[in-house]
Amino acid sequence: MGLIYKPFGIFLGIVAALLGKRIFNFAWTKIDDEDPPKATTEETTWARLLAASAVQGVIFKVVRVVVDRYGAIGWRYLTGKWPGEKRPDPDE
Repeated sequence: MGLIYKPFGIFLGIVAALLGKRIFNFAWTKIDDEDPPKATTEETTWARLLAASAVQGVIFKVVRVVVDRYGAIGWRYLTGKWPGEKRPDPDE
């Protein structure tokens, strides 16, 4: 079942990235009037650079988890099978 779910999961990853980028850009406009700095931006402060990175990381991870979860729920609805584990391994 995992092999059949793989293309679906890749598509969901692309959707999550696009959605995460839009949400981050919207959130950053509420934080700062300028575009978020890149690591190679010479004239920026460390605080601003790390803040942009932290906000972006949190937004991207949360969006990815939400999209993956709803994708798994949709897959189960369509096929009757859950695409991943039922519960986490006790060793982790």
